[in-house]
Amino acid sequence: MSTGVIIALIVIVAAVLVVAAVLALRARGPQHGGSLKRRFGPEYDRAVARHDGDTKAAERELADRVERHGSLRERELEPAERERFEARWTAAQERFVDSPREAVGEADRLLAELAGARGFPDGGQYEEQLAALSVHHAHHVDGYRRVHRVTHARVDGAHDAGAGTEEMRESMVAAHALFEDLVHPARHHDGGRHRAGTDGHGAAPATRAHHSWSLGKSRPKES
Repeated sequence: MSTGVIIALIVIVAAVLVVAAVLALRARGPQHGGSLKRRFGPEYDRAVARHDGDTKAAERELADRVERHGSLRERELEPAERERFEARWTAAQERFVDSPREAVGEADRLLAELAGARGFPDGGQYEEQLAALSVHHAHHVDGYRRVHRVTHARVDGAHDAGAGTEEMRESMVAAHALFEDLVHPARHHDGGRHRAGTDGHGAAPATRAHHSWSLGKSRPKES
């Protein structure tokens, strides 16, 4: 057997081994489970629950999200944009006292617009936008999911099947954590990520938020 044939066989065998290794890595998705769980946090548990405890299926879904959206670069907001979004959120919180349903709907629209402004998929593609947000803001994205669900349950279902005031209030409190992550990314990197959705950031907007929620929560006549 000539030297050229031997070299060709070695190259072929090496290529086959590389392909086999890649396929094995894809098939053994759970070996990445630790890093996926760290990255997605509560979204990891939610995915596992949605797949009835099948961690392999959940990890394939999450790995697919990372593959589709992991390279997304978030666009910085201009100061004027940031101020407009903050003013709209404050107005929605204040509106909650008298019109909680309308306030939740505005929060849903506002998050969709804000995410789009930061470079995420357009809000008209809700599921894709949510998936992208889950890759980069996994610890707070469920707030968006909650206000969206409450808003569209009200639109698509019977009027008396909508969420109660307390559920709406809680959904907006949770959504505000994602709003803060998107509007103030520096705070997100400074350690605010794991704080509860009740604004532990210590900034003036958070103070206004707590004031609004105390008003909304104490209003006895709301239904």
